[in-house]
Amino acid sequence: MKKHPSMLVPQFIREIDPYIPSRPDHYLMEAYDIPVLHRLNNNENPLGPPPAALEAIRTLKPGEMAIYPSGDAFDLRCHMAERLGISPDQILCGNGANEIIQFVISAYCETGDNIITADKTFAVYEWVAEFSGVEARLTPMKNHGFDPEAMLAFMDERTKIFFICNPNNPTGTFWDRETLKNFLEAVDGRAMVVVDEAYCEFVDNVDFPDTLALLSEHPNLLIFRTFSKMYGLAGLRIGYLIGQKDPVFDICRTRIVYSINSAAQQAAMAAFGDKEHIAKTRRMVWESKYWLKSRLTAMGLTVIAGEGNYIIARLPFNDQIAYRKLIRKGYMVRTMTGFRYPNHIRVTLREKSLMESFAAALEEVLEERGCL
Repeated sequence: MKKHPSMLVPQFIREIDPYIPSRPDHYLMEAYDIPVLHRLNNNENPLGPPPAALEAIRTLKPGEMAIYPSGDAFDLRCHMAERLGISPDQILCGNGANEIIQFVISAYCETGDNIITADKTFAVYEWVAEFSGVEARLTPMKNHGFDPEAMLAFMDERTKIFFICNPNNPTGTFWDRETLKNFLEAVDGRAMVVVDEAYCEFVDNVDFPDTLALLSEHPNLLIFRTFSKMYGLAGLRIGYLIGQKDPVFDICRTRIVYSINSAAQQAAMAAFGDKEHIAKTRRMVWESKYWLKSRLTAMGLTVIAGEGNYIIARLPFNDQIAYRKLIRKGYMVRTMTGFRYPNHIRVTLREKSLMESFAAALEEVLEERGCL
């Protein structure tokens, strides 16, 4: 008797709910009969890539599309290494942070191992662990931030990796240098410590840690960064990892070569370290964040607005209802029940004028629901 294909799927995979991405803009605009859709759900940079990155993409020769890209992003790694004052062998690039998370879990974890992260953070750490057959241990947050004592209490002899999102998505909280240093010393090399700095370029706070300065003392420290957020290259999917040479070499064993296309590599090389673009984006985010925080607070909403290009707000009703009401007005937000923040929405910060029109739309929804 033939087996149904589903019977070939391991039980732990069958227990996972697949992630269902949102439909393309044109589909949603037609479905909701709206002339324009403002995406405030994915923490993208509305300013787009830096000019040099746009030029790098524009000048790609058609013939280059027939040639495989550099399998290890050699030129890009050398360029970043020179700017950062480290060796190219300390950098590994991947098709977005999601792929790099998979590389690290594949390199260090086997059946029976566990990873530790928080319960209200970037969910991909948990997801990748689970579909790799690895236990994900989720610690409760403290004051909307990672709790180092709770994470250490969850550790045992099968703990292989800690994942710390710094600053955290979605709350914007972060560990300062002393907190991170103390945590690394407490772990004492017994597990890898991943510090995901996807939003580090948005941070203005002087207490934010210089993780690169800690690498020489802690070979179990790995740093994640990305070109998707500040540098506006989310559509090209490219991120990178920094560590000491030996752990990076071990992680390279699980790397998929040719996963970063030529356009992504060239655009990233042109974008990296563009101080003018970073400063311009920071100014926009800062202005919009403090205006929107004040406006939402005036509506009676509880707001969490830390570092990063986003804020979250607690609504007096279900976040899915808010999503449907707002998208009919042309604004797409991130519902936060999946982040274990029920009745909250996350809003990507964009130009102040757009934040003003969004706030007006949200106020209308609150009035329609009898909440104002």
